[in-house]
Amino acid sequence: MSRIVSVWLKSWPIARLLQARNARTAAASSDSLDPQRPLVLVASGTGGARLAALNAAAWRCGLAVGDLLSNARSKVLDLQVRDADPAADTDALRRLALWCLRYTPVVAPWETGEASGLFLDITGCAHLFGGEDGLLADLTSRLRRFGLIPRLAVADTAGAAWAVARHGLHSDGDGHASIIPPDQQQHTLRDLPLAALRLDASTQAVLCRLGFRRIGELMRQPRAPLAARFGASLLLRLDQALGRAAEPLSPLEPPPSYRTHAVFAEAITLQAHVVEVATRLLRMLMPDLARDAVGIRTLRLLLFRLDGEVQALQLGLAAPSRDVAHVARLIAMRLERLPMGLAADFGFEAAALHVTAAERIVLRQASLGIADEAGEAAGLAPLIDRLEQRLGAGAVRRLHPQQSHIPERAVVARPAAEAPAADWRIDAPFGMRPPLLLAQPEKTTDVIASVPEGPPRRFRWRGVMHEIAHAEGPERIAPEWWRLVPDAAERDYYVVEDTAGHRFWLFRAGHYDAAPALPPEGEGAPKGRKGDARTDSVAPDDTASVSASPFRRFAPPSPSGGREGAAQPTPPWFVHGVFP
Repeated sequence: MSRIVSVWLKSWPIARLLQARNARTAAASSDSLDPQRPLVLVASGTGGARLAALNAAAWRCGLAVGDLLSNARSKVLDLQVRDADPAADTDALRRLALWCLRYTPVVAPWETGEASGLFLDITGCAHLFGGEDGLLADLTSRLRRFGLIPRLAVADTAGAAWAVARHGLHSDGDGHASIIPPDQQQHTLRDLPLAALRLDASTQAVLCRLGFRRIGELMRQPRAPLAARFGASLLLRLDQALGRAAEPLSPLEPPPSYRTHAVFAEAITLQAHVVEVATRLLRMLMPDLARDAVGIRTLRLLLFRLDGEVQALQLGLAAPSRDVAHVARLIAMRLERLPMGLAADFGFEAAALHVTAAERIVLRQASLGIADEAGEAAGLAPLIDRLEQRLGAGAVRRLHPQQSHIPERAVVARPAAEAPAADWRIDAPFGMRPPLLLAQPEKTTDVIASVPEGPPRRFRWRGVMHEIAHAEGPERIAPEWWRLVPDAAERDYYVVEDTAGHRFWLFRAGHYDAAPALPPEGEGAPKGRKGDARTDSVAPDDTASVSASPFRRFAPPSPSGGREGAAQPTPPWFVHGVFP
């Protein structure tokens, strides 16, 4: 059975504004606000600016939400007026919901018209604070310390808790907390007004005209006429409040897989103390993780400050782990990388550790007394984790194979912490591959081949001439026909070694028989000797005019182009990789 706490924050926009003003120590005196005087927030509306929120002093002066600002000024001479800021109100409510994660991992903020508040699912959490009474008392006292005016109620359903917190009679002297016993929401709701069902204004107006004033009066009516007159929304709200229909909450953060927390007798401020607390929380989690045979993959450390702010640290691991010392070191390194340092201010009064993602750890024998792959992989994951904490998330990347014969497309880099190590044992008819591929194939010049379709005998790359002593190949790689790459040419790859012992991976884009003939001498063509296979690659003017891709397919020679004995140009050659 669920137990839901509803926190109604009375005059939340006013309280948020006052709290923000108090936090600005350097605020101008002319911009100061007196909470004891009438204060209103205004927003544009029909007929001019209208009141969007007001404090208790303004309410006692007869003002109400929705009044025109001009009318309000005529009623209250010393009225304090400020512009409403709904975006700031929503952001502050979200920060308050994040702070409430110290009580439960499921916190959902809500805003309905004039009202704002929070839902807390405390199922299985109340005993950590001495029961529901202790939890509500602690939450109420801390919210009051922040300058808020909370009204709390706990019930089996969110609808019943909201109704009692907003419209119910409260048990304590200040009228701020109520506990509805399990299965007693029907008895509790029957005397509350219709507004406690969270109905829209038009539905409430029609029900009032029909003579309905209390929820109990609706309970006694046949359901079919109500559904026919008001649709499904009225009965849905009634069933949600009574527990007949589910009302799922939309939590601020996804519920963690595992969670533990600690409350300190005295606030802590030092980074060493935070690491020590995190280490103890990790030790508390390990029995549950070991029982389920899982390890931590991502976790979130929440540090709750005395002033209501929350500092959250998110960590990801390259592989699931239950190593307390390793994870504690990562937390320490993450704390050192905080841009503004550990902003403890007056100190942290509580901490919580959430395991947001856990993965199964497969037990295997790591060593037989010799070096093996398992031991190497086991040492790689902690190294990746340490580098990520030093350099930042996503800074360490791992190569993964892809289904492609094109070398530059055969691998893809992914963040090492997100993607596990890939299996590179691929049985494919590949030739020799260099361990280092260039980011882009680089064009060579002054290429000489013994025969037109043979390997190169020499080439110039990056200004250095290389004489080839040995060559292996070719390995032909055709373009991918399913990709729309215009003028893509076949590649013939060679592994060559020059006279100095340097090894390269070269390819020729296209074929000699498909290359166009050179124009006659005297028309801009380079001079060549008959029978000499030496020539430059495609001229820059040609490559710029036909295609943006350097690996273009060569057109067949023109019947009228060239003359007898003219040298034929080679297709372009490129260096794609180097061997150590």
